[in-house]
Amino acid sequence: MSRLLFISDLHLDASRPHALSLFERFCRGPATHADVLYILGDLFEAWAGDDVEDAVSQRTAQAIAGLTVAGTAVRMLHGNRDFLLGSAFAKRCGMELLPDPTLVVWEGRRLILCHGDSLCTRDVDYQVLRRTLRDPKVMAALLARPRGEREALAQRAREASRTANANKPEMIMDVTAAAVDALLDAENAALLIHGHTHRPDLHVWQHPRGTRRRIVLGAWEQGTRFAQAHAGEVQLLPYP
Repeated sequence: MSRLLFISDLHLDASRPHALSLFERFCRGPATHADVLYILGDLFEAWAGDDVEDAVSQRTAQAIAGLTVAGTAVRMLHGNRDFLLGSAFAKRCGMELLPDPTLVVWEGRRLILCHGDSLCTRDVDYQVLRRTLRDPKVMAALLARPRGEREALAQRAREASRTANANKPEMIMDVTAAAVDALLDAENAALLIHGHTHRPDLHVWQHPRGTRRRIVLGAWEQGTRFAQAHAGEVQLLPYP
């Protein structure tokens, strides 16, 4: 009987050592009992390229590699903070990168996984920026810049994001029901798991195609909320 775990929004960074320690504990604990660990984006607070190595990225790679060597597969979707994370870092970890969204068939059930930022369709300015930054040509141009310049750009982007979000109504930064239903319709699924909004919860609603569920994962602060698919159930659980 397979066990899948889902986490997101760790935002690992030197300024948040508690989050990194918590993740390392998770990798030594609950994750060792899983067949697959899915990371649904924003593993890092920022990512300027696979050639930028520091203590945080090294410890993270070691934690993930330890899991994969022990037999837990690790698969990751990009978030809005770490969309430049590439195959070189994934290879160091023994981790597989997946597209956003991704369909997982588990015990006959179709689960849709995504980071969640693409579903915040009321935030029009952000969606325009997202499409621009995810353009392969733009990403290639960013990665071609000198390392120091990329790091400075990442820092400025974080500061600009904080300022912009502080001036937006909370509603604008949440997912929209229409976008959620459209994604579930497209994949003929009834369950969506995502992060990004930092509003962990289980949402259940009725749809012409049947009962639907949306699980929102938590951000990693002193604790978090992660999802587990096991023994026929998909649950939102606290950690630690």
